[in-house]
Amino acid sequence: MFYYSARIIKMAGLLLDFLLLTLLLYLWSWLPAKLQGRFYFRMFRVWCNAFVRVLDVNLKLHQKNLQPIPKQYILIANHPSAFEDIGIPALFEVYSLAKIEVRDWWIVGRISVAAGTLFVKREDRESRRAAGENIIHELNKGKNIALYPEGGCKGKRIFESFRYGAFDVAMQTGIPILPVFLHYEAQDDFEWRAPHTLINKLLHFLNTQNSTANYYVFDAIDPKRFTSKEEFTDYTWHLYKKWQEKYLE
Repeated sequence: MFYYSARIIKMAGLLLDFLLLTLLLYLWSWLPAKLQGRFYFRMFRVWCNAFVRVLDVNLKLHQKNLQPIPKQYILIANHPSAFEDIGIPALFEVYSLAKIEVRDWWIVGRISVAAGTLFVKREDRESRRAAGENIIHELNKGKNIALYPEGGCKGKRIFESFRYGAFDVAMQTGIPILPVFLHYEAQDDFEWRAPHTLINKLLHFLNTQNSTANYYVFDAIDPKRFTSKEEFTDYTWHLYKKWQEKYLE
């Protein structure tokens, strides 16, 4: 009885903390952009961590990298779930590239825009080209960018191919790729599946029987090792297939 009472009190405190942070960031998002800046982004990461805690997800970072993480990088990850939208920035100092629909999510979308999230219409070639230009622009300002080379949520297993975008940008800028492999132990509960509303996504996470999310970070990959974006993309895709066999099969 005491355990459940203590847990309820703890979760109520986490919920109150999250709601207050959400209100703060939402109201702050209406101020002019020059009054937001880097500090808003830092608070956004605090908010992401509060979001993870209130969902009661056991988010674990596994440092499989042998070399230090470089000062600047392009983070890539597989994309089985909507949870990555908060899980990745909770652990890494990155500005994310998200599908354009996220921009219209109630409250969350406005906070994401103010935090500097980049958006793309995934099935629109011109939108992808513009997103690539925006990524280079932000990288030139010293930022780290996170994106998903599968081109969206394609299911619990690695998609049959990666898109070239991240690897092309890495070769143009010389900035390394930092690969992160995501493994949700209750894969069916976390998988991006219908219904696709934000509320339903949150209910899927809250009702899971196993809330452990494993994020494995590996050594950054230097784009100078490759002669073409195709070679770079294929090499990295095969790494993800190897990690899939180790962690998911």
